[in-house]
Amino acid sequence: MSMSWTHHLPVLQVILPLLGAPLCMLTRSSRLNWLITVVISWSALIISILLARQVWVHGPITYNMGGWCAPWGITYHIDALNAFVLLIVTSIAALVAPYARKSVQKEVEAHRQAVFYALLLLCQAGLLGIVITGDAFNMYVFLELSSLSSYALIGIGRRRRGLTAAFQYLIMGTIGATFILIGIGLLYNLTGTLNILDLAEQLNRHNLITTGNRTLITAFAFLTVGLSLKLALFPLHLWLPNAYSYAPSVVTIFLAATATKVAVYMLLRFCFTILGHGALFQMTLGKIVLLPSLCAIFIGSIVAIFQYDIKRMLAYSSIAQIGYMTLGITMATPLGLTAGIVHLFNHALMKGLLFMTMGAVIYRVDSVYLSDFRGLGKRMPWTMAAFVVGGLSLMGVPLTAGFISKWYLVQSALECGWWPVAGLILIGSLLAVIYVWRVVETAYFNPDHELEQRSHEAPLSLLIPMWILVLANIYFGINSDLPLSMASRAAHLLLGVAV
Repeated sequence: MSMSWTHHLPVLQVILPLLGAPLCMLTRSSRLNWLITVVISWSALIISILLARQVWVHGPITYNMGGWCAPWGITYHIDALNAFVLLIVTSIAALVAPYARKSVQKEVEAHRQAVFYALLLLCQAGLLGIVITGDAFNMYVFLELSSLSSYALIGIGRRRRGLTAAFQYLIMGTIGATFILIGIGLLYNLTGTLNILDLAEQLNRHNLITTGNRTLITAFAFLTVGLSLKLALFPLHLWLPNAYSYAPSVVTIFLAATATKVAVYMLLRFCFTILGHGALFQMTLGKIVLLPSLCAIFIGSIVAIFQYDIKRMLAYSSIAQIGYMTLGITMATPLGLTAGIVHLFNHALMKGLLFMTMGAVIYRVDSVYLSDFRGLGKRMPWTMAAFVVGGLSLMGVPLTAGFISKWYLVQSALECGWWPVAGLILIGSLLAVIYVWRVVETAYFNPDHELEQRSHEAPLSLLIPMWILVLANIYFGINSDLPLSMASRAAHLLLGVAV
């Protein structure tokens, strides 16, 4: 009985949140829906830990839906890469769920809260489905599931600007999804299969990669543009600042820490697993993505410096951090891919933490404008201390998780002989010092005695998840063996190199 249950863990990962969403709509009780979300999110985390352990010990897992083997049936395939991304998504979801109760009560109208939790579970199901499926079209279906629920989540709050942000994201997201679908359709036309591993085998068998087949190049041009829209790579990032700024805090935390990471995962899966360990990416696509990655680091950081809405500042910071992830990927070396993949994990920790602090500030102060942070270091000491740790990690200060990513990126750039790129990475980190310091200076060195009694520390339900991420940022900055070993194994798998 136990063996039978564990055998179905891959499909349970997706089924649990899918079943939870309609259950939330049936109960219509905000408290009960919150409990359902917490239970399902933590169950998904436990499942992802069990799957990661199984992959680490026994190797990749293949689960055939309905007993139909690939390429005829839909297959769920879990290897070192998606086991790692599953851990990222479920860990953040498990922390966001208990955080959500107070925050949602503050920022979402009572009659919409049941819908909110249903949409949050649907979004989680979509993201997990993207990561776990081994079928390209199935991946697109789950992408649309997560995207449609994301559009609704962004616009469901009390702020009217959220509706405009959701509509803008809807338009750009639809364009991106259309490009992705066209790319998948061209691959199917070329090979007659949609299974990812079978696609790779067919392309290799017919030497379509080495001969530079035009249909194949066109397919990956569409896929690269579509995925760049989804992950908000410069200059296709225009939807992200408004979406992060005007969405309810819980939505911003969840999307910032998971959605872009899953889009990067899709880019890795298409460009390395399907393309014969990244052959076409190394020849052509990597060079095309390099310049936008460097532009994202600098332009995102510079624009962040001039923002007075701190959520918007962190949104532009996310654009810069996405540049670091794709920069590591463009190097297409074991060390570069390891740096890019481990930054998925580290960025989820640091940006999840920073947006959690913003949610706590909104809960007490009802504002995230810089001028309203005066004296906040004294009035909300635990929250602002958490912001400082997150800011240090974002800058890449030693003994924080962010330092590990930057260090490996610099090492990888030097290994490739890209000395100017290594210098630019360091300059990008210095730009982060400026915008983080603006907040710290206002909170700690610009007291506002008139407002001193108007707000106090956030409730424990917000502080506990926040401080778990604080400790995680410090712990994985000191002892990074686990994420680095998982990222390194995933990088070697993508490149077809022995560990």
